[in-house]
Amino acid sequence: MGSGILVLASQRELRRVLFDVLDRQGHPAIHSARDVAHAAILLEGRDPLALLVVVLAGDDREAQRCCQQLRAMPACAEAPLIAVLVPEGVLRPSQLPETVGDWLDASRIEAELVERWRRLRPVVVTAVAQTDEPLALQEGEDDEWLLTDPAGERVWEISPALLRRMGIGAQRMLGRAVNEQISFEDGVSVLALAVGDRRWHACRRRSAFGFEQAEAAIRPARHAGRDGLAVVFRSRHAEDRPLAALNLLMRLFDDQDDGGLAGAAQLLADGLGLDYLAVWSARPEENGTPMQRYQWWRGEEPAWPEASVQTSLRLVLGGRTLLHPQDAARLAADDPLIRQLGLLGFAGLPLVDERRSVLGALLAGARRPMSEPEVVEPVLRCAAAHFAHVLELQRTREQGRAEGLLDALTGLPNRLLLNDRLDTVIREANRTGECFALLFVDLDRFKSINDNLGHAMGDQVLVAVTQRLIGSVRASDTVARYAGDEFIVVLRHIVKNEDAARVAEKIVQAMAVPLQLEQGPELHITISIGISFFPDDATDAETLLKHADDAMYAAKSRGRNSFQIYEVSPEQARQQNLALKSRLRLAEQNNELRVVYQPQVDAANEDIVGMEALLRWEHPELGSIGPAFFIPIAEESGLIVPMGEWVLRTACLEAQGWEQKYGLRLRLGVNLSAMQLLQPGLLETVSSVLTETGLDPGLLELEVTESISVKQMPNLVENLHGLHRLGCRIAIDDFGTGAASLDYLRRLPADRIKIDQSFVRNIGVDPDDEAIVRAIVDMAHRLKRGVVAEGVETEQHLHFLRANHCDELQGYLFCRPLTSALFDQLLAERQSLLAARA
Repeated sequence: MGSGILVLASQRELRRVLFDVLDRQGHPAIHSARDVAHAAILLEGRDPLALLVVVLAGDDREAQRCCQQLRAMPACAEAPLIAVLVPEGVLRPSQLPETVGDWLDASRIEAELVERWRRLRPVVVTAVAQTDEPLALQEGEDDEWLLTDPAGERVWEISPALLRRMGIGAQRMLGRAVNEQISFEDGVSVLALAVGDRRWHACRRRSAFGFEQAEAAIRPARHAGRDGLAVVFRSRHAEDRPLAALNLLMRLFDDQDDGGLAGAAQLLADGLGLDYLAVWSARPEENGTPMQRYQWWRGEEPAWPEASVQTSLRLVLGGRTLLHPQDAARLAADDPLIRQLGLLGFAGLPLVDERRSVLGALLAGARRPMSEPEVVEPVLRCAAAHFAHVLELQRTREQGRAEGLLDALTGLPNRLLLNDRLDTVIREANRTGECFALLFVDLDRFKSINDNLGHAMGDQVLVAVTQRLIGSVRASDTVARYAGDEFIVVLRHIVKNEDAARVAEKIVQAMAVPLQLEQGPELHITISIGISFFPDDATDAETLLKHADDAMYAAKSRGRNSFQIYEVSPEQARQQNLALKSRLRLAEQNNELRVVYQPQVDAANEDIVGMEALLRWEHPELGSIGPAFFIPIAEESGLIVPMGEWVLRTACLEAQGWEQKYGLRLRLGVNLSAMQLLQPGLLETVSSVLTETGLDPGLLELEVTESISVKQMPNLVENLHGLHRLGCRIAIDDFGTGAASLDYLRRLPADRIKIDQSFVRNIGVDPDDEAIVRAIVDMAHRLKRGVVAEGVETEQHLHFLRANHCDELQGYLFCRPLTSALFDQLLAERQSLLAARA
């Protein structure tokens, strides 16, 4: 039987429900995927799975295609598959593919999923070694076993490792009935299994805190001169404990209760099996008494000692980290809390902000030694970072209210702060070429709620709507109260317009759930949403808001409870397009095009190893125009071919100048568009440019975006192999955003892949995207490809990527794109710095 579970659902709410139900069964290896392409990345190189749970929301053809694609993955080939059908779907149970083992309605997940899985999975799992010789039992640190009499009825001996694991004294087990300590499914006895097929069997074994899941094999054994039956254990979770920790962190960072503190703290305590957990807050600029934000104890409520006499708390608030996972007893003499609770495992971590100022403390303890400190410690450190962020965010909100930038009722940014944030986002987007969406959200018929139920009830509705809006978007997005019952949502880093449409649909569905207000009736509310896009619809905040407002009223006019995307009139769009095409044709001869260079650095030492050439358009009237705006027009008009050749020649010429001047062997990355790859003379063009400029072909890396289909461009592979033969390197750009990722890696002569910035920017925000980044790095390295991460903007991004062995990094954390003059200055300063150190 496999060791993992795949949950596949396009709706995040269903993914969360399925994950929680399965997680409560104690299974740590749960992979959560949005679609088949996402699943393929997560499961590449994984062992066979134990279960597939797939939400099928399309028709029978889509269901058949989904199941076929899953079964084509080695990890999914033999796993039982349970289909979940949604009420609004068109698929009927009679239309399910033959590979589906069972099905249930989405409304019955909580009640039926586990039972249906139990019916599908076999009791017996992987085989143990076959031998007629009695097993010689060892007493190593990880050897968990107990020895029974030959009839399998009484416990004779217990290994030290098992005693530590179970937390029960030997005197309470020796001589006792075996069936009091361990039970197998269907009530099978130890003796019956000993004469069976000698495999691992699912079981439940006793510990100091109840029964826990495990797997056991029964073998004839000899120990200390006695022959009997050995029950040898392996934990059902031990192999996947790191995954269990990752799943715990995913849930921890996903919890929104009490600003992410109370619910997350309880998740941490339950997930790590703690007996004590406390979160304290202390203002670094004040010397007052610390305030307890959360405290939990597994047992009767004791008389808690004052904070002033808790030695460990004082040390942690002073900035010291205390890690005593298995020897906390040494602290008991000086700390009444540890002594009173009888803690044998203890950890105290300061909660610090970016300036390393201590905001509070996280204290965690257990009445028995903490197992696997190498897993527990990183989880606690991540939890401490999360709690520190929560405390800092709450403090910032308090300061914002004092400064009049946050709405007093909802705590959201008000119109003043929204306008400031929009201006900042637009400035960044002009520099980076980012696209973003603006959603104008308006409650339908909100006035009738105020008129009929009163303004107090209306305020409750606005607060509930705020919570649902925040729960529907990422932490990196902005939700603001614009006026009255109007809200604005800014969605950053939109790759396709469909991304914003999916979020809008998610918000509409979230509002469809009835509201149960305090001392009031159950209310059904609906909303209308209008969407505009930067830079497609406008390049300034005022016009973006106006267009989104127009689209919102279009949604109201079409029946409310929906969203609409702003639509410019066909004639207006045609005129704008023609004007830009005309201006773009003259851009090169008018010297309006610029090539800028963004450094790529080694992840280990942050030294420059290469640069990517990027195209910019400095329009005399419109100013700096980002590539996301004019590149599609260039592709549509065919101008991308001469423009691409101009960029290649310019970049190679300047790169060769830097190579002659500094001799750093910097790699130059240049993008090739789909239209360029279709040109029959591409190889001749590249060869000619290299000859003219004198650049070593080994220093030129040509980047191909993953959205280019191998099937749609049958000569793509041949062209890239030809470029490889010239000596050029090949990189796959925007990796992870298309469905052909695995096909690309196997078929194309790629030297490196570049992880798309949409995943990198969600590090620390979206556990799903973090899992994708890990999987991409791991997969690329096993296929002997290098990896570059784009869009690295924070220290958190850097630490995560380093920890997961990404090779090279690119982003604003290190350097923005520079003109050739500034890039030359950067290299000169680097050379001077190295010379001064020599």
